Amino acid sequence: MISVIICTYNRDKYIYNVLKSIAINDYPRENYEIVLVDNNCTDNTRSECKRFVQEFPDVAFRYFVETSQGLSHARNRGIKESTGELLVYVDDDALVNKAYLQTYASFFEQHPEIDAAGGPIIPQYETEEPLWMSPVIKALLTGYKYLGDKAKEFPKNDFPGGGNAAYRSYVFDKVGLFNVELGRKGDSLVGAEEKDIFDKMTTQGMRFYYLPTAILYHIIPEKKLSKEHFDQLTFSIGKSERIRTLNISKTKYLKRLLSETIKWCATIVLCAWHILMLSPKKGWKLVLFRWNVTKGLFRK
Repeated sequence: MISVIICTYNRDKYIYNVLKSIAINDYPRENYEIVLVDNNCTDNTRSECKRFVQEFPDVAFRYFVETSQGLSHARNRGIKESTGELLVYVDDDALVNKAYLQTYASFFEQHPEIDAAGGPIIPQYETEEPLWMSPVIKALLTGYKYLGDKAKEFPKNDFPGGGNAAYRSYVFDKVGLFNVELGRKGDSLVGAEEKDIFDKMTTQGMRFYYLPTAILYHIIPEKKLSKEHFDQLTFSIGKSERIRTLNISKTKYLKRLLSETIKWCATIVLCAWHILMLSPKKGWKLVLFRWNVTKGLFRK
């Protein structure tokens, strides 16, 4: 049994479509359930879910309200309420391809030694992609992830994106639940809860694979391309890393500060390259990104 967990907060514009994209998958409906965790939505999320249930009555759909605000609280509630041996997290502002569930089901059946997996995350812009979008910024701002068309183990220091990740249920028994100090809370953009989980999995020798045919299309509205959102998100990346590493140890935090120095060197090199390629906007955006992350690492 697969439990598809969707944690949502005020995404009534998108929630029906992501549910429908799961329901029209090429996978038997009796072999999965959808566990939707409403994290105190104040919009029409509930009515949109009722519309889905009416149109797809043979899909096992379970609806829960998690009153503790925060994505990690919602994700942990999803774990507790799920009945499947395989837990698949899907973002609430996305769509999945028709082979999505079958890809995960077949892979984990054939590879009992693998503990988790993730697939491509492809942005779908509601407007056009801006000229300042570089590969680095694209990955950070949209969640973009594509490692090719072959299944393979994730490279060192890389891991599945949180909005398209599948875990064997025992993983959370071994490494613990998502850290509630991390992850989105209402309009806050603090994250890194997935990185925290995968770092713990790596420490315990667990393995996770990239599956090219489990595709999630992440919808990017115009608001997410604004300067205000960019500054808030990139500052929150640094803030998230400060919280995550200090939770481990001061030494881990100091090592993260050292790595930030190295990242600054790489940023300057990339900026110069973009300028030489006559794309100064891309280079400047990288510098702004690095500056905001650094501020987040030092400020509470």
